[in-house]
Amino acid sequence: MRVIIYTGKGGVGKTSMACASACKIAKSGKKVLVMSTDPAHSLGDSFGVKIGRDATKLSDKLYAMEIDTVYESEKSWGSIKDYIKNLLTAKGNGGGIEVEELLVFPGLEELFSMFKILEVVESGEYDTIIVDCAPTGETLALLKYPERLSGLIRKVLPMEKAVVKTGGKLIEGIMKVPMPEDNVFDDIEYLMDKMERLQKLMLDKSVVSLRVVTTPEKIVINEAKRNFTCLYLYHYNVDAVIVNHIYPEKAMEGYFSKWQKLQEDALNEIKESFSEVPRFYVELQDKEIRTMEVLEEVGDKIFGESDPSAVLFENEIYSVDTENNTLRIYLPFADKEELRLEQDRNELIVGVKNESRKFPMPSEFAGYDIASAKFADGYLNIRFEQE
Repeated sequence: MRVIIYTGKGGVGKTSMACASACKIAKSGKKVLVMSTDPAHSLGDSFGVKIGRDATKLSDKLYAMEIDTVYESEKSWGSIKDYIKNLLTAKGNGGGIEVEELLVFPGLEELFSMFKILEVVESGEYDTIIVDCAPTGETLALLKYPERLSGLIRKVLPMEKAVVKTGGKLIEGIMKVPMPEDNVFDDIEYLMDKMERLQKLMLDKSVVSLRVVTTPEKIVINEAKRNFTCLYLYHYNVDAVIVNHIYPEKAMEGYFSKWQKLQEDALNEIKESFSEVPRFYVELQDKEIRTMEVLEEVGDKIFGESDPSAVLFENEIYSVDTENNTLRIYLPFADKEELRLEQDRNELIVGVKNESRKFPMPSEFAGYDIASAKFADGYLNIRFEQE
């Protein structure tokens, strides 16, 4: 089983690249599902057919699905949502659309999209799943929620099931707020279990890879670099970069001649910046990249003899050096001035610009404190010493 997630800045052609990859893999005989998590779905436009929340058969080995986040939301947290709604309206006459809007927590829709991916993976029905993600910002929200939401739920519902069961009515009478029923706790436990399974899946580098789609333009390349850094911060494996919208030499004649030097410089920057990662190049086509026939043709042009369903590259993101009491974290393209490092007892908090991640200290350094930290050659080196 393979899960390949396509991400990148809006407008770089993620959907076309994801669909072309899916077509090439399906042509090799593997059963493939291409899924869209982008609220502005365009898989149907790419294939020229209507696609919904259930898998639509496109060919003998290829299926497509556009995830309905509202439907998945109701499936995943119906009882919890109803309880929080009752809690918010317990001491007032409110309700309706205002409360419904309060219950749309940022990132939740992305999380429920991930739950759908988990469900499909666990069904074992497909050999490969291709995921067409929303633009970079939404993708990062989607990928970090499995780790973060468990803490949020515990803050919103801090009471243990046993406490509510024995003293719920008394608390309800004193505080004048409704207590959660057993089915709410059951749903929370189910949600937490699902998130743990999802996180385990996402960090399995033999199954999940991310592919960054970019174009040879300075602004887009810069965002691709920031995207890379954040993905590595969350321990995700990026196994390829796809450079789309490259102008052929013929197109550089006349009016576009000044673009030739700009494009050459951009392609050189991509080659130098992502030197370790496999790179695939796609020239601007002389027709729209849509319909099965064209997508298959483009898939062949992108990958040639390479197998797009394989893990194309894997880098060691974390490493522990017990001899020197050092933890190394690979953060490509990070700016030293934008790095933050904190320790909260047995947890480390690493931040890059406006992104941060909290994770447990390596077991080898339990009870140790941070002694020093140095950032060099793309690695954050953290040295520990005993208290």
